[in-house]
Amino acid sequence: MAGVYISYPFCAQKCTYCNFASGVFPRTQQQQYLETLLAEMRAHAWEWRPETVYLGGGTPSNMAPEDLRAVLDGIPGRPWLEATIEAAPGGITGEQVRHWVACGINRASLGVQSFVEKEIRRTGRRHTAEVVAQELRLLRAAGIASINIDLIAGLSGQTEASWRESLDWIERLEPEHVSVYMLEVDEDSRLGKEMLAGGARYGAAETPDDDQVAAFYEMAVERLAGLGLARYEISNFARPGRESRHNLKYWKLEPYVGFGADAHSFDGRMRTRNAETVEDYIHQTQTGTRQVGDLPHSDERFFVSLRLMEGIRPDLQEWQRHDAAIRKFLDAGLLETDGGVLRLSNRGVLVSNEVFAEFLNP
Repeated sequence: MAGVYISYPFCAQKCTYCNFASGVFPRTQQQQYLETLLAEMRAHAWEWRPETVYLGGGTPSNMAPEDLRAVLDGIPGRPWLEATIEAAPGGITGEQVRHWVACGINRASLGVQSFVEKEIRRTGRRHTAEVVAQELRLLRAAGIASINIDLIAGLSGQTEASWRESLDWIERLEPEHVSVYMLEVDEDSRLGKEMLAGGARYGAAETPDDDQVAAFYEMAVERLAGLGLARYEISNFARPGRESRHNLKYWKLEPYVGFGADAHSFDGRMRTRNAETVEDYIHQTQTGTRQVGDLPHSDERFFVSLRLMEGIRPDLQEWQRHDAAIRKFLDAGLLETDGGVLRLSNRGVLVSNEVFAEFLNP
């Protein structure tokens, strides 16, 4: 069964670490975007009943109730097996959550990133650990029984002690799912750009080095496993049966359709992609000049599947095609094999992008 992804790239503020195509836009542009999004959804030929829905961003939890209702009413198949909304903690209300549930939402993903006030403030976020705890109670009281919490290893000012404090809060709050991301340093975020320039804004001079970030990640893997949250994908940990059904579609190359700016779709054979920016998406969709690029995925199964801890069982053609790379990483201890299954080793997870790059360009 396929999934549906809805892109809502609007935020109340742009976080310093964020490298997504999202941000703060005028209200008039948000309304124009919503009209374009709904038009794209109405024009879609639904050939199957969606199993999962995922509203990402941006901050889709900031959508006006009537806008959220209109978007979800445009997706057939309610009630869905899993329907997730990404939310920024610090402004979630009981009335808001009850509306989500009435619209069919049954899972929430909170972009907490840290439970330590100094780190939170440097990201541009406004919540506190106590506020997150209160909002989790609101979510559960309204009937949202599956909750994910995002954490970032490598934030400015983060230390081993502060990272342990965030993990302590995970133990207290007992979420069903946790995502742990290692900070990405690139020019697409304000913090990354400042770090690359050797500057000090946004606490860039106080960011942990690569070895520290790796140590924080490995600490999280061990701690979360002890809490019953098993790593099933490089950045994702869940209690048994609480894995993200929607995100598993990406890693298992199952079909899904995406609507909105920078949304991707996959029909089981080919990928398509919408325009990345809000402006281009609105212009190209409304003028009928939308450019949707088909992206072949002949090599994707190999490296996408390796993101999963269960690994991949390559067929004979894949073993032959990637023989040199497989041998190289087996010898280096970055891959391991067992009964015809190939998977990343614990060391390989830490340098996974280098491993994947080799399979993309064999």
